[in-house]
Amino acid sequence: MIKTPVVVRTEDGFDGRPIALLVQEASQYVSKVYIQIGEKNINAKSIMGMMSLSLENGEKITVVTDGEDEKKAADGIRTFFANRVK
Repeated sequence: MIKTPVVVRTEDGFDGRPIALLVQEASQYVSKVYIQIGEKNINAKSIMGMMSLSLENGEKITVVTDGEDEKKAADGIRTFFANRVK
């Protein structure tokens, strides 16, 4: 299991299309991928779960990956968030 701290970077908000793209990114990995905020653990492969978070620019989250490609998944999700600023 890998826990990676990430800061959400977005100028346009994080809803709709960005959430769909995040779910698509997370779904390409075999590992379980969760977004952790406080006591909440949300499956990053679930569009409804991700929409429930209402992520905002500058928000600190933890990406939790667990499985055979957990390192690749952690790097991919971290890169996804790092590249969200336009």
